[in-house]
Amino acid sequence: MRTLIWLIGIFAIAVGVAMVAGLNDGYVLLVMPPWRVQLSLNLLVVIVVVGSALGYALMRLISRTLQLPTRVAQWRERRRRERAGRALTDSIHALFEGRFAQSLKSASRAYEIGDEASVAALVAARAAHALHDEQRYREWLGHAAEQSAKQGARDDVALLMTEAELAVEGRRFDEAGARLASLREAGHRHIAMLRLEASVASALGRWEELVATVRQLRKHKALTEEQAAPMLRRAHVERMRELAGDGAALGAYWKQIPTNELQDRGLIERVLPLLARVGHGELARKQVERLLDERWDSDLARQYAWCAVGEGDIRACLQKAESWLPQQARDAGLLFSLGQLCINAQLWGKAQSYLESSIQHGATVEAYLALAHLLESLERRDEAQGHYRAAAELVAGGQKSRLALLPA
Repeated sequence: MRTLIWLIGIFAIAVGVAMVAGLNDGYVLLVMPPWRVQLSLNLLVVIVVVGSALGYALMRLISRTLQLPTRVAQWRERRRRERAGRALTDSIHALFEGRFAQSLKSASRAYEIGDEASVAALVAARAAHALHDEQRYREWLGHAAEQSAKQGARDDVALLMTEAELAVEGRRFDEAGARLASLREAGHRHIAMLRLEASVASALGRWEELVATVRQLRKHKALTEEQAAPMLRRAHVERMRELAGDGAALGAYWKQIPTNELQDRGLIERVLPLLARVGHGELARKQVERLLDERWDSDLARQYAWCAVGEGDIRACLQKAESWLPQQARDAGLLFSLGQLCINAQLWGKAQSYLESSIQHGATVEAYLALAHLLESLERRDEAQGHYRAAAELVAGGQKSRLALLPA
């Protein structure tokens, strides 16, 4: 339909031009002595139009001819870039597919012919690292550093991140830490870098740094609460173990732990003995009681006796523990804790009763030993020896069970 409309339009214009030309009787007289030329105006118009078109076509032909070497060079450059781009794409695909040798080969070709030589060098370095080829890995990192120096800061960041990540994979944590420190000095703090910092801090025992990094990752939703909890637990426990010889520092560290992190029962169970050994067990008392009131935990209840330090704390803890007893009368952990509290309060008879009940409902080595020590202090050594033997048999039985699980 569109073609038909164009044909009708062209024919209409042709008819219009023919009618106008038929009505035009004008002429043009050209004089150049001794010559004299007389033309119709219509013919002159045709000559001018055709001549202009031919002149334009000739000029275009000459221009294209003169531009031909440049255009050929541009075409060759475009082809070179296309080949380099395909080689780089192939190397990245091969790297993701796990074909590291092919990736290294394609990246080498891309490095030789492409403009993205720094990217190609980094891909080649990753492929060489995956092949455990240390020599070529270092060689390609050197090429990447050369290109980074030429092309600027963006490629420098990519180089440092690659070196840090591959150093972490190779368990060269000091090297990774140095690269990450360079990135920090340049003001970079993105999520991928924070993940690497967490790995380095954990491996090198930088526990306070690990806590700060995990909190940032959790804040940016790069870690869920379930993922962050064990990392924070380990960092807090290890840092508090380092401070175990300084009661004031240990207490100060405990007080600065946020409330939401103190909801981790595993953390409380591990650090409560540390606090108790330096006389700060009462710092965790309210948190332990709150957790047990919210949801009962026999293992945590077994640690409750650590919360009692002075005479007033002992009696308060004993009263609180006995308030749980009606609902948890058969809980071995609570009974053991009550026995320990009664020993501290010098209530020998109640202590013996609670420890015997704890053994009855769930025998443990520590319950046998606590009862044996109590009886020995009461000069009932024969009975104490029986409980010492029971504890030894329990330990031996546990070792036999573990040995039975080992493959033949």
